[in-house]
Amino acid sequence: MRLALLSDQHGNDVAFRAALDDVDRIGVEEIVCLGDTTQGGTQPAQTLDRLASLGCATVLGNADALLLEVPTDSPEPITEQLLEVREWTLSQLDASHLEQIRSFSPVVRRELDGVSLLFFHGSPRSYDDVLLPDLGPEAVEPYLGHDAALLAGGHTHRQWTRRIESGIYANPGSVGIAYDWHREPPLVRPQAEWALVTIADGEVAVEFRQVPYSVEDVQAAARASGRPHADEWAAQWD
Repeated sequence: MRLALLSDQHGNDVAFRAALDDVDRIGVEEIVCLGDTTQGGTQPAQTLDRLASLGCATVLGNADALLLEVPTDSPEPITEQLLEVREWTLSQLDASHLEQIRSFSPVVRRELDGVSLLFFHGSPRSYDDVLLPDLGPEAVEPYLGHDAALLAGGHTHRQWTRRIESGIYANPGSVGIAYDWHREPPLVRPQAEWALVTIADGEVAVEFRQVPYSVEDVQAAARASGRPHADEWAAQWD
């Protein structure tokens, strides 16, 4: 059984298309999307339409929830620029797109080949929770006690894995905004990140994938979009 984990497209359909081309080339039995599909980029409707065509289970991310309602207690700053982009994004979506976002689940559970899998955005407790390699033991608390062989989440735009209790935690990184974390400040790389999960004989293995895509296509989409601050957004790839 092979499963593709994709997360954090953030409205970058150029990157999403590249990732799915790689998924199709390898071949998987199932795809799961870990959220933050739409808000931020210049192709929100195209990204949601492509996601809908997959018919895959999708987790609700914090950026997805922002489109449904502006939070009053967000751990991330709600800036005027963010709200401008949110309003533009909503102007690009129709009622069916919003229903699609409302259908996303806070947590998705699967039992495949007798193996228990748990999918979420930040943690099983909240899409806002953050787990990073350099955080202390207290950051792991929301991930404990779930009795899953695989716990998979996105949110931090970092590809990494670790063992939590008897299971493997894996973050597939970001399809749409993948950072080079070895640079300061981090730079956006034109590589769509995703993870291939293989389940065999009751064991789980994770392979991280990084697929190049065209910066020129991303920037052309930005110029044509009408998104507020589109030039600033596209310049992340310079």
